[in-house]
Amino acid sequence: MSRIIDRCEALAQISDSSAGISRLYLSPAYREGLRLVEQWMQEAGMSTWVDAAGNQWGRLTARAHDAPVLILGSHLDTIPNAGKFDGILGVVSAIEAAARLHAAGKVLPFHLDVVGFGDEESVRFPSSMLGARAVCGQWQPEWLALADADGVTVREALLSCGLDPSKIGDASRVNDRLLGYWEVHMEQGPVLEQESLPVGVVSAIAGACRSRIRFTGEAGHAGTVPMNLRHDALAAAAELALSVERSAIAEGVVGTVGQFSVRPGAVNVIPATAECSLDLRSIDDGVLARVLTEIQATSMASGARRGVAVDWDVYHRAEARHCAPRFLALFEHAVATRGLPVRVLPSGAGHDAMLMANITDMAMLFVRCTGGISHHPDEFVSAHDAEIAVDILMIALEKQAQSVLSAHSSSGLESGAPAQANLGAS
Repeated sequence: MSRIIDRCEALAQISDSSAGISRLYLSPAYREGLRLVEQWMQEAGMSTWVDAAGNQWGRLTARAHDAPVLILGSHLDTIPNAGKFDGILGVVSAIEAAARLHAAGKVLPFHLDVVGFGDEESVRFPSSMLGARAVCGQWQPEWLALADADGVTVREALLSCGLDPSKIGDASRVNDRLLGYWEVHMEQGPVLEQESLPVGVVSAIAGACRSRIRFTGEAGHAGTVPMNLRHDALAAAAELALSVERSAIAEGVVGTVGQFSVRPGAVNVIPATAECSLDLRSIDDGVLARVLTEIQATSMASGARRGVAVDWDVYHRAEARHCAPRFLALFEHAVATRGLPVRVLPSGAGHDAMLMANITDMAMLFVRCTGGISHHPDEFVSAHDAEIAVDILMIALEKQAQSVLSAHSSSGLESGAPAQANLGAS
């Protein structure tokens, strides 16, 4: 059995719920999970600390105190009733890479930091990726007052973890000498499995736009108002849902109407109001904006034709983030060196990497998951694929080490080993 998978299984036993895996940000189970991950980091030869935002860190140090830093990681929090691998796989894989380096006595010409972020799932508080935002220097003081469903504030949750909210600014890595951020993550989609590939190199993380749309028509008796005289809010909303599907297919984006509510909601009453959500995603921000404009125009025209008022609230926008070309090439080289076909694909889901791209170059490696299932207890990554992902990390780390040494007009690794020492697959 793979140590990577064993550790994902071990973390899965730590939960705030007896009904499934649940380690929400700053919960008791989240804190217990950090302690276990810290132990694994220390066993891999890393110095460890938890920053004031509740992110777990480990470091394999370079010989030079002022060496640059490469960060590997993902997130340790989960959704309620989660699977075993989302986020966790990336943290455990990074620790495994560090453990291989430590066991071989290799010292990289840069500090290797591993991070387990908190709040990537953003389900406990009305927030978004608080852990990564602290690291990127984006923390806002007012976020301490955000409360969860039980009325517990972020400030109170931090204090319950033994953390000092007044020191969250110290979690920022903005002024550090960063080489980049790499994240291994299960694909959360079906592409790699459909193509019989264990891994894929991520090209970009899709930008996202989220909206709430309200349709206001007029209620009426279902039996007495003729069809041509109705102001049916639901019919107008249904046209929007279908236009999303058409536009998304035509423009190569993804669009989802995931929430719908209708009032008064009686079987014999024409809907007076309808509200729905819209989630649009694309790796091209220009295309995303154009599709949103098209859908808005279509919905307004439909509403005017039906005598239904249409009101849009575009409440969230996130720009697409492209993986650094140098790291994209590095990961492609590593996959090919491992003897595998190189598949490059975008990420439709958001990740901590998209925030880290604000302060450093980033890259991601996807790992095949069964059925494309994620955010579900049945999500699964095989030991075979997880081990391949770490092999690729090792090859990429060796190549990155050579690049750093070359930049300093040097060669070989700082380990006393030959200049061509191999950090790759064991």
